[in-house]
Amino acid sequence: MSRGAAPGLIAGVFVGGRGTRMAGAAKGQLAAPGGGTLVDRWRALLRDAGVEVVLVGRHEGYASLDLEVLDDEPRGVGPLGGLIALLRRARGGRALALACDMPFVSSALLGRLIAAPPAVVVAPRRDGHWEPLCARYDAPGALPHALRRLAAGAHSLQLLLDEAGTMGLPIDPAEAAELHDWDEPADLR
Repeated sequence: MSRGAAPGLIAGVFVGGRGTRMAGAAKGQLAAPGGGTLVDRWRALLRDAGVEVVLVGRHEGYASLDLEVLDDEPRGVGPLGGLIALLRRARGGRALALACDMPFVSSALLGRLIAAPPAVVVAPRRDGHWEPLCARYDAPGALPHALRRLAAGAHSLQLLLDEAGTMGLPIDPAEAAELHDWDEPADLR
């Protein structure tokens, strides 16, 4: 995909969290395979796809980056708060929710996610679970589901995706491997 190929689409790279499993490190500032940081890698992939990028979540490790930062709405409810902030920022458009710590997602998989047919949510499913932070959301359609989950005190993104009638993005075993994330130091090996 080329620059400007994704009008009405914004990408939120989720960098929030305290990083307790990574000794407080800003995971998006970890070195990506091939050089640069994980956030740099996402910026390059999304720039090539013509998608505007914002960071979702606040950590002092990202203060020097020239990117808009969205605070969770509300804080303290995990990724659901970040998703609500991103969907509000997307207004009437679509939003990609992307975990900063997925260092292997390819431009091909990202392109298929962007180009998937219209749906409230589009996400791959791996090992019986949705990948809610490698997913595309229709903001007007998904935000009411997220707000209902918040009001009910049910913060699970898995259940939100079930409730929203998520369209599965078919993936092959190689693409499933691209969805591996870095949650703890052992994952960096």
